Amino acid sequence: KKTKGDPKTGQEEESHTCCGCRFPLLFALLQLALGISITVLGFLMAGISSSLLVRDTPYWAGIIVCVVSLVGFVMLCISYQPDEKTCVQFTVKLMYFLLSALGLVACVLAVAFAAHHYLQMTKFTCDTILESCQCKLDTADPLSRTFIYQDAADCGSLTSMLNLYLLLQMVLNLIAALVCLSVCFVMWKHRYQVFYVGVRFYPLTATEGQQQKV
Repeated sequence: KKTKGDPKTGQEEESHTCCGCRFPLLFALLQLALGISITVLGFLMAGISSSLLVRDTPYWAGIIVCVVSLVGFVMLCISYQPDEKTCVQFTVKLMYFLLSALGLVACVLAVAFAAHHYLQMTKFTCDTILESCQCKLDTADPLSRTFIYQDAADCGSLTSMLNLYLLLQMVLNLIAALVCLSVCFVMWKHRYQVFYVGVRFYPLTATEGQQQKV
């Protein structure tokens, strides 16, 4: 049996009280940083051209990831109860799991849309016409689809900047998807019981054990 002075017990208590060792805190911080980055970058992309579609400016994926991170922070404010004895604790954990799964799907969709748009832009032939950038996949085909980017006076700067933003969106959303996947995997595997969540109160069982020995 472990006593209060046992070094292993002290290490376990430190692991519970160390902020950097708390499971939800690390992932919630990563999700918040990635969510803010994706959201800001999405709005910057929307400012390049008013004709960009919502799917091409995935600020919506960043907002979802930010909401997921906020739920993760809420988990830290709930007092830990073993075996999920409180309804609030179970509900917040379930919300964090489901929202992480939703964030995973949103980030994967954002990566797919950004990759598709990036591959198209590598094959574009663009010309500036009347304060807009008009691009075609095949200039020899008169029936080829024309992509128009409004409010773009310089096609060269627009395509180069948009390509950079699309690459960044792919990288950030891929990392965010991996973080959300890690959250779902760990919480599902350990059934919400292994990792510390919130403030844990330890009962004073050491004195009781000593009294029984006497």
